[in-house]
Amino acid sequence: MSLKIEEIKILEQEPMCKHTTFRIGGAAKYFVMPKNTAEIQTLIAYCKEHKLDYCVLGNGSNVLFTDAGYDGLIIQIGSAMSEIRVDGTSVYAQAGAILARVANLAYEAGLTGMEFAAGIPGSIGGAIVMNAGAYGGEMKDIVSYVEVLSMDGTLRSYACDEMEFAYRHSIIDADKIVVGVGLTLEHGDKTAILDRMNELAEARRSKQPLEYPSAGSTFKRPEGYFAAKLIDDSGLRGYRVGGAMVSEKHCGFVVNVEQASSADVLAVMQHVQEVVNEKYGVMLEPEVRIIR
Repeated sequence: MSLKIEEIKILEQEPMCKHTTFRIGGAAKYFVMPKNTAEIQTLIAYCKEHKLDYCVLGNGSNVLFTDAGYDGLIIQIGSAMSEIRVDGTSVYAQAGAILARVANLAYEAGLTGMEFAAGIPGSIGGAIVMNAGAYGGEMKDIVSYVEVLSMDGTLRSYACDEMEFAYRHSIIDADKIVVGVGLTLEHGDKTAILDRMNELAEARRSKQPLEYPSAGSTFKRPEGYFAAKLIDDSGLRGYRVGGAMVSEKHCGFVVNVEQASSADVLAVMQHVQEVVNEKYGVMLEPEVRIIR
């Protein structure tokens, strides 16, 4: 069955390995990159009416699609919804804007506060969902408001204190979609901002396995522990199944070293969880969103 909605370009049997940083995943039955909020509203209404499963995706940097693909509609909020505007110390970005690009435009405007985000992969919409953070900074530190589309088709703005931001958590769930973000930054010294961004970029290059496809940190940080240290201390550095491996450079990452399948990745993750739990009594919780 073909899916046709007037003036909206919908692809069929689109390989999800093309749309995720893991470079893994079978085909989605239908795939679309909407141009605006109205198109998202139309698509969701269609899916509800026709009882079609759908999944909203950002830049695909924190997800793992299975090899079987997705039997429904993938709505990827990407480059067609990536406008960024700077007004004084305020920055507005549509959800599809890449986080690093927002950080770079903030730097160009002489605004400080986003340096921590410059090297985080993914869209700003996805960063809001997970309250992305690194090197002492989190999205909650700079968010002013978030524009959210609910599944009933209503659009409303949430203030930062309404977002319930916590470690890798926000109020955004399967019934809510981030479509825009307002940030409040501060005027700063451009040289100092650039120096900090370069310092953090070098730290990432030296410590993270950026040479391989991955979905970033595979597991959330357990309270009182560091996931990477638990994995390393469990003797799992370099543990491999097929083309998926616990990174030898940073044990917090499972990487795609050689055309890994999702089954390979899931097998590595499960083994890591079992061994760490057996040795330390800590069950690691995936940070990667697994889409089946």
